[in-house]
Amino acid sequence: MYTIGMDKKAIAILENWDPFNEGKKANALEIADVVLELHSLDDPTDLAKRIREIYEHSHELWIPIENCVQVSYKLLAVKYEAKSIV
Repeated sequence: MYTIGMDKKAIAILENWDPFNEGKKANALEIADVVLELHSLDDPTDLAKRIREIYEHSHELWIPIENCVQVSYKLLAVKYEAKSIV
């Protein structure tokens, strides 16, 4: 089952990303939402927009889209690796 390994790697990436410097466990709800979106989105820009929306909604703070794009590429690389696309 590729999704368990993919989810664990995606969670680790997002915990290390921590855009508001609140600590690894501070964004657990946002991380869960982003991982859920990762399952359905394949475009890095679309995923980046959703990441930004999720984090901004929870924290009411602005995140530059470029930061979200960088993490979206990392997440999609994990997804493609898990699906043996790469």
